[in-house]
Amino acid sequence: MKVYRYLTGKDDAAFCHRVTDALNRGWQLYGQPTLTFDQLRGEVICGQVITKDVEGKTYDPEMDLSKL
Repeated sequence: MKVYRYLTGKDDAAFCHRVTDALNRGWQLYGQPTLTFDQLRGEVICGQVITKDVEGKTYDPEMDLSKL
């Protein structure tokens, strides 16, 4: 089964740590990162798609993809 996540967050070290953690748990980057500016908050927001192949699982909409 292939799973998909789209990580988003403020452009800061915490966002980079989330992506790094996912990569070290077997997720792979997919496509280019995205950036946008939130005028209300006055900050840059990042987005990065990650995917992972998971053996022996069947998709269930109730599963917590962040735990895979």
